[in-house]
Amino acid sequence: MSFQKELENRIDTAFSIFPKNITENFSKKRMFGGIAYLFHGKMTVGIIKGNLMVRILSDKIDHYLKLEYVKPMDFTNKPMKEFVYVSEDGFTTEEELQNWIELGLEHAQYKLKSS
Repeated sequence: MSFQKELENRIDTAFSIFPKNITENFSKKRMFGGIAYLFHGKMTVGIIKGNLMVRILSDKIDHYLKLEYVKPMDFTNKPMKEFVYVSEDGFTTEEELQNWIELGLEHAQYKLKSS
């Protein structure tokens, strides 16, 4: 099984702990050459070339960018606002993966409330 498919399975499994009113509003979409998970149409996390892509609120992102396995998402050779790449070392456990998913969900929920 490819790493991307394995990570996709891990993310799908991680969603099982969320209440139904959350999980039923998630969808998957092929984007950026990978897979993006959307909550009510807002990107949360995704998989791009073996990295986990995570959307993080701007007031929290600097904290996470200090971690050695996190870098700005520069898909277009220009850092994208509120997006980071997390290398495999940053989500070796299911708890770590869950934390990233929750950050992405928090971002989507905030954006939905403020729009």
